Amino acid sequence: MTSANAIDLDPAMLAAAAESKAWPFEEARKIIARYAGAAYPETVLFETGYGPSGLPHIGTFGEVARTTMVRHAFRVLTGDKVPTKLLCFSDDMDGMRKIPDNVPDRAALEPYLHQPLTSVPNPFGGGYASFGDHNNAMLRRFLDTFGFDYEFASATDYYKSGRFDEVLLRAAVKYDAIMKVMLPTLGEERQATYSPFLPISPKSGRVLYVPMKKVDAEAGTITFDDDNGVETTLPVTGGAVKLQWKPDFGMRWAALGVDFEMFGKDHQTNAPIYDRICVILGGRAPEHFVYELFLDEHGQKISKSKGNGLTIDEWLTYAPTESLALYMFQRPRQAKKLYFDVIPRAVDEYYQFLAAYQRQGWKERLGNPVWHIHSGNPPAIELPVSFGLLLNLVSASNAHDKSVLWGFISRHAPGVTAQTHPELDRLAGYAIRYFDDFVKPSKVYREPDAEEREALAALSQSLEQLPAGADGESIQNAALNAARRIGRYQDHAKQSPEGGPGVSVAFFQMIYEVLLGQERGPRFGSFVALYGVAETRALIAQSLAGQLA
Repeated sequence: MTSANAIDLDPAMLAAAAESKAWPFEEARKIIARYAGAAYPETVLFETGYGPSGLPHIGTFGEVARTTMVRHAFRVLTGDKVPTKLLCFSDDMDGMRKIPDNVPDRAALEPYLHQPLTSVPNPFGGGYASFGDHNNAMLRRFLDTFGFDYEFASATDYYKSGRFDEVLLRAAVKYDAIMKVMLPTLGEERQATYSPFLPISPKSGRVLYVPMKKVDAEAGTITFDDDNGVETTLPVTGGAVKLQWKPDFGMRWAALGVDFEMFGKDHQTNAPIYDRICVILGGRAPEHFVYELFLDEHGQKISKSKGNGLTIDEWLTYAPTESLALYMFQRPRQAKKLYFDVIPRAVDEYYQFLAAYQRQGWKERLGNPVWHIHSGNPPAIELPVSFGLLLNLVSASNAHDKSVLWGFISRHAPGVTAQTHPELDRLAGYAIRYFDDFVKPSKVYREPDAEEREALAALSQSLEQLPAGADGESIQNAALNAARRIGRYQDHAKQSPEGGPGVSVAFFQMIYEVLLGQERGPRFGSFVALYGVAETRALIAQSLAGQLA
């Protein structure tokens, strides 16, 4: 996923892009309107922010993925004539205000509380100089793996190198104006001690939240009592001082000339503050996009320090990166749970969108997530078996390696091999890992009751009567015909093609629980066509003999 490569400017595609309602195009149009009647800057700057206080999580990646989609849409709408850059900015000079729960030795980090994250020793090993450096590297590693085109920036480097000095000196001059913005947002007690400047203690190395005794705009210095009580004066430049996080947002936008930044809903109420400080410091506030937050399986906000929800590496253990990008694209303004159960559906939906793309015209293509995921160049991939079916094939066959799965696949689809369909081979590996780690431990087979035994026997008989090579639709119909003979599974609210009662979904749920040991499963006919009629009948026989539960 990249916005660096040259893009195809097909006239029909450009015409469709001008009308597209896909959210990346809507956001890109805001940036175009920003410069209506004026020249573009040398580079239109897209920025994402990252707080490396804990191990990177998928929400952080989501900002980069989504911003890349907007950047690509902007390039298309401007005919790829305006240079752009994506800056991934790490707030690694922030003090470590608490020790994350998921570090190996929490006690070892206690002496470094409140020091900048790039001054805290790295608890994970691997040769990184600090805790902040380690977490920055984890983020970059994933972004590089995914193929993002970006420039990484460290707050520590920018502050210490002087990149922010000009605007920091301006902040000293505009100190009173910044305080007028900030003080009304604070409680009475906090107002008494608040300062937008946070000095780094020369004695303890900590980021200090202390009141200013003097701000000398002409000298560019601040005076305060250090944490040992000694009055101290420091320059606001050169990394001796940083800004509180709200003023820091606005300062960075002003210093770098940021044109677009998205952030989570938890920042929404503060966005006007960021904007006002940016303007006070001589900048122009960027265009914003506010997205909803990801939740864990219990509906709690995902937190880097808690380590709840999925990590980047966990998702990639069980699914391709494109499925993660799809999850980021879909409904960004809607809160979504992000845990292991969402992975299989995301994988199958990605390949469904990919298959549909080849049949679509430009209007539909530009609304298709895969166009945005692949920056306008989605691959043509044929996938004869879905990921969901692979998972259930693993479940039924107890496969522990891909060769077992390929035995079923090649019989079902002659000529389809790991060599002809490497993408399917990749998914087979993911399916085995996902089954072993998440499905198998929770599988609970149950014994069928008397009426369920009758239904299973009728199902086996219907399958036996099918001709060799019956397809999934024929198998599905045979299963429905068997179920209609059982009173429990007759659904009189539905109607069969013959005019009789339809079949309740309880019939197929029973099959999943009794034969597969799980609550949900694939379309039965498609599964049996892949697994095999004889093998399915053998599974039924095992259940009736009490060998599964």
